[in-house]
Amino acid sequence: MRESSAGFRIVVGIIIAVISFISFLGSQEFNPITGEDQYVSLTTDQEIALGLQSEPQLIQEFGGLSRDERGQEIVDTIGFDLVRNSVAADTPWEFEFHLLADRSTVNAFALPGGPIFITEALYSRLDRDELAGVLAHEIVHVLARHGAQRIAKSELTNGLIGAVGVASGEASAAQTAAMVGQIVNMSYGRQDELQSDRIGVCLMIDAGYDPQGMAEVMQVLAQASGGARQPEFFSTHPNPDNRIAEIEQAIANASENCPG
Repeated sequence: MRESSAGFRIVVGIIIAVISFISFLGSQEFNPITGEDQYVSLTTDQEIALGLQSEPQLIQEFGGLSRDERGQEIVDTIGFDLVRNSVAADTPWEFEFHLLADRSTVNAFALPGGPIFITEALYSRLDRDELAGVLAHEIVHVLARHGAQRIAKSELTNGLIGAVGVASGEASAAQTAAMVGQIVNMSYGRQDELQSDRIGVCLMIDAGYDPQGMAEVMQVLAQASGGARQPEFFSTHPNPDNRIAEIEQAIANASENCPG
């Protein structure tokens, strides 16, 4: 009886895993901005709606919107300048730019569909071209649909975790699978960051900003750490030295590699 039950669990686990893979592979789309096939489980409208629904919570977590009206105006001016004068202008994404009141967390974010945020702590450390570098990087996260890709991968991971748990009947096996899945997703996330740097350089050039500003942001962030705890930005982004090398290479090859 136990063997029959174990066999049934294994069959059900295999079915769940197969369905998860088929669903994931069926979500493939070509992204003209990145020039790559990608797996996304959301439509454009769903992605925009998700970003808008997530805005209030993110704003609340970082102390609300900044009261620095001049700072917000500058962020808007540079952000929309990058959008209007680059490949972003011909996309359906609904870009918004927000300066957050948080003066201690050095970071910037992009939500699916278009909302982009930068904290006062990071904004206050940047000049014009460096700010353009940060915003261009975040705009590319939206254009490349990195958020939607991570959601699709998360759905696949959750499906496989469920399959392992059902097939084995052991929580420990499911927990192990979960850890593996998290490592895989983190790896992809860091590749997304490097891709955002490379294409962000193109957006800066198209809009008339000095792309060296993006490399200089890495130096600003290193200085912000002061040899102590690194800025939060580093916890979700690749090593700054590696990024500088990638950015310099992207600038050198911009005439050949920039989309549009």
